[in-house]
Amino acid sequence: MPAPFDQDDLFRWFDPKTLARAGGCLERVGNLRADGDVLHADVRGTARRPYHVAINLAASTGSARGRLHGSCSCPVGSACKHMAAVMLLVLGISEREGERSSTTDTRTSPPRTELLDHLSQWHAQQAMRSARPGGRSSTRGIVFELSVLDFKLMVVAYRTQQQKDGTVSDDKALPITPELFLEPPGYLSQQDIAVLCQLWLRHDAHGPGRIEAGPLLEMIVASGHGWVRAPNGSGRQPARLGPLRQARLEWTQVDGPLGRLPAPALQVDGGADGVVEGRSACYLDADSGEVGLLGLPVPIEDAAAFLALPPLLPSERALTGQMLQQLDPALPRLQASEAPLPVAAVDGMVPHLMLHTEYVRPAWMGRRESAHVIEFATVAFEYGDHFKHLEDDSRFVRDADGAISLLPRDTAKEARRETELLASHLHRNPHPEVSVAGVGPIFQLRSYDWGSFMLHQLPRLQALGWAITVPDDFRHQVTAVETFLWDVQPDSQAPGWLDLALDIEVDGRTLPLAPMLQQLLASDPRWTRGPLDAIPDDERILVAAPGVGALSFQAGRLKPVITLLGDLFGPRDERLRVSARDSGRLQALQEHGRLQPHGQGDAHALVQRLLHGPALAPAAAPVGLAANLRPYQRDGLGWLQYLRQHDLGGVLADDMGLGKTLQTLAHVLLEKEQGRLDRPALVVMPTSLLHNWQDEAARFTPGLRVLALHGAGREALFAQIPQHDLVLTTYPLVWRDAAALQAHAYHLLILDEAQQVKNAKARAAIALRGLQSRHRLCLTGTPLENHLGELWTHLDFLLPGLLGSEKVFNQHWRHPIERGGDSQRAQLLAQRVRPFILRRRKDQVVTELPPKTTITRHVLLEGGQRDLYETVRVAMEEKVREAVASNGLAKSHIVVLDALLKLRQVCCDPRLLPDDTAVRTQGSAKLELLLSLLPEMVEEGRRILLFSQFTSMLSLIGQALDGIGLPYVTLTGDTRDRATPVRRFMQGEVPVFLISLKAGGVGLNLTAADTVIHFDPWWNPAAENQASDRAYRIGQDKPVFVYKLIATGSIEERIAELQQRKAALADSILDNTGSAAGAFSEDDLQALLASLPGAPAKKAARRRRPAAG
Repeated sequence: MPAPFDQDDLFRWFDPKTLARAGGCLERVGNLRADGDVLHADVRGTARRPYHVAINLAASTGSARGRLHGSCSCPVGSACKHMAAVMLLVLGISEREGERSSTTDTRTSPPRTELLDHLSQWHAQQAMRSARPGGRSSTRGIVFELSVLDFKLMVVAYRTQQQKDGTVSDDKALPITPELFLEPPGYLSQQDIAVLCQLWLRHDAHGPGRIEAGPLLEMIVASGHGWVRAPNGSGRQPARLGPLRQARLEWTQVDGPLGRLPAPALQVDGGADGVVEGRSACYLDADSGEVGLLGLPVPIEDAAAFLALPPLLPSERALTGQMLQQLDPALPRLQASEAPLPVAAVDGMVPHLMLHTEYVRPAWMGRRESAHVIEFATVAFEYGDHFKHLEDDSRFVRDADGAISLLPRDTAKEARRETELLASHLHRNPHPEVSVAGVGPIFQLRSYDWGSFMLHQLPRLQALGWAITVPDDFRHQVTAVETFLWDVQPDSQAPGWLDLALDIEVDGRTLPLAPMLQQLLASDPRWTRGPLDAIPDDERILVAAPGVGALSFQAGRLKPVITLLGDLFGPRDERLRVSARDSGRLQALQEHGRLQPHGQGDAHALVQRLLHGPALAPAAAPVGLAANLRPYQRDGLGWLQYLRQHDLGGVLADDMGLGKTLQTLAHVLLEKEQGRLDRPALVVMPTSLLHNWQDEAARFTPGLRVLALHGAGREALFAQIPQHDLVLTTYPLVWRDAAALQAHAYHLLILDEAQQVKNAKARAAIALRGLQSRHRLCLTGTPLENHLGELWTHLDFLLPGLLGSEKVFNQHWRHPIERGGDSQRAQLLAQRVRPFILRRRKDQVVTELPPKTTITRHVLLEGGQRDLYETVRVAMEEKVREAVASNGLAKSHIVVLDALLKLRQVCCDPRLLPDDTAVRTQGSAKLELLLSLLPEMVEEGRRILLFSQFTSMLSLIGQALDGIGLPYVTLTGDTRDRATPVRRFMQGEVPVFLISLKAGGVGLNLTAADTVIHFDPWWNPAAENQASDRAYRIGQDKPVFVYKLIATGSIEERIAELQQRKAALADSILDNTGSAAGAFSEDDLQALLASLPGAPAKKAARRRRPAAG
């Protein structure tokens, strides 16, 4: 069968040079085959894989313009030597066949290869001579060949080479690689490199460079290396810029297998070829070499769409013509005899959102990654029986009979509906990992999770009228959970502990809830750092459940569970453990309506047994006790016995003076009398209380064998520890003697004034934890002085693990209560610790005590003292501000405390400051007030205790009292003989007792006093109250007056306000009121550093920052 083309077609399609090169490729053509009108073949080249050639013979031979319609996978892309070789092979023409056939018709045979080679070389030499810049001596160069294919600009770069005989060849396409720009050859100009860069940036792997035509044409013309190739390959002309030309769109008739059909065409003035792509249209004139901009009758996008239309069948003309007129009346009309298409009848539009789950295995850079799952959404708009997606611009639909009609689409409403998706965090993904045909754009979430979308956004879209389709295999289905199940079992490896199982039921499956709640606490800080009341009760909380999807909990139902059990959750998926001693939590588990025990009632029965053990009841005093116990003291003894029966530890936190020592001695003696004291009881205390314990033990429990480990000769006594009932030592010695003390086991370990070891990391605290004992007790009138961490230290020593680790306690309890004011947590913590703390106040249990009156005397700073206060304040304010700005408040405490100390010293007496200016400042308003009060009080017969934190202030007061002849005694940390000043005061030898707060705040019984003066306030109100209780205690028979001297408007007034807050925090936990107090903040610091009322404004000098540059 003859080929549908001849040698004239070859000359129209290929230039002589290409035809000449095609001869060398004939033997490399293989796999030649026809698929209808399309001819396919493979041609081996320099690449590893052969180039694939596809030529549409019908389109090429039927085109009125005689263009070649086809492509090649080589870098040239079209009209290349590979395509020419295939066409030559189809014609059955080669140089070898010409030699074998002597009957060949020379009039119709193609040109001989020798002639083509000669003409090609001649043409190339002339081109290279024309392209070479004057004065350039390089034998190499470059040319950019321009052509048009399917209204697209084609650019091919060729490398030229001057041969030894003076001829120039340009038969090698220049490969454009990154190395070309890193080390460009010397023959390339900067303009050449710029053009190559543009070609590289827009390079298409399946064809030649396709770029934005207008700017690139200007660059190529400017380089002087541009050539315009004729469509039929007959020659080329140097490219030069030409004027604007006009073009028109039209219909033309083309021949094809179905006859002559109308096809779109572009006619350019002057017969040039048009380029319609990108943002601007251009033309190439092969006859003149002119290139330039092209004017179109319609927008370039519409022109490109028009030219992409295929030849139209008769049945398609009416539809297409009507559609084109609707799009733009300026488009060429298509004559058709059919009537206009009818409009489809629809009743509004309904948006549809479809959710999808797909498994993908992406490939990137030749490496395959593991399969993973992605979720996405697609959108369709329902018009009656017809569905259209967002990127489907078609307005034509078919009814059940196949008839075509126009669909009245509401594109504005469709756009508004997409805006609703954007508000729901769904965005189009222009480069999705998955491609699904016929569904339109892929929508995915940005910075949002599918669980939250299902929980919050999906209902909102449904309310807006969206129809939602969620397949069964969608991974992020949300299930609401209302009820929680719990179970407890004894821990076989840890006596005294219970394993707690917390579960939920979802679709008949029992799932562990603990890991989900651990994830929630780790991801949402509201549950651990702030007040739970701040979380709305009706908020739905989303938690991921492996294998199920997402679970939804109502916050109001989750709060009590988190509050009750939140401190049990560690950072990892560890089991939950509850202390069998935690009766408050076990009671709450039993009573909580949202927590239901599961199993056969075993958990419920176990909790019942733990809660209903031996009851708490007053205990009868031991026979050998040489004292009559008051009713509340018998209650205290019963409580201590109750703790022993249940293997528990506790804090006896009675007010100072209510007999904590006596109750403890009675407890030890009762243990001995009932035969349980087979090991000694070890009591650790401040050094100042050692003699007091010895005296009271000898007085009240003479039947106890007491051993005091104190002094240089104590090492000789260590071996006697097992032979004694009561062993006494001090905090400074317990860590020094740790090895000797830990060599013995004890029945009881008792810490008196336990607040002395409130730092769990102190050496004494570490040594105490290493001692072996059956039971542990803490005695302190102030179990909570400054912050909740002190309470944790006591209870973790007594009952390790009861309140979790220090980190968990701070996160779940301390910070939300102190910083967030979470009263709900404060109340629960109070309930949690209540069984282990016994605290009674004097006004609750000792009705016979005389009244105590607290009087605050304000004094106004004046003169030099006032000026000094403001000077120090301004300097310290600047210093503190810089420290806080650089390091934050938490890391600036040393600077802050130093600043506050100096202000407090100025309030007491300027001479306390180690500064020459301060020493020269005369007068102390508080000292003057004190000297006016004391003589009058002494004259009235008052016995006065005067406390100060500053021993140097006590020295100044002593000098002042010497000056007016008023006798006194002093007790400070430097006092070796404590008994003498106490005896002299109690026997009435002196009316005034000067005591440092730290040395005399505990362990003294000074009921001879009826007046207490606090010369300066201390941060901790409990310490002040303990000092006052030296006089106001059992045995006091006179009314007691407590005076507090405060400098008006100064830091001392702010300290008094902070005292009230600290007292409220302690009361809320220890007295179970459940209120919460805030922690020290920068606002508090600002208040402490505020100026005195009426003081002239003094601003701290701000340091200027050096100017930039």
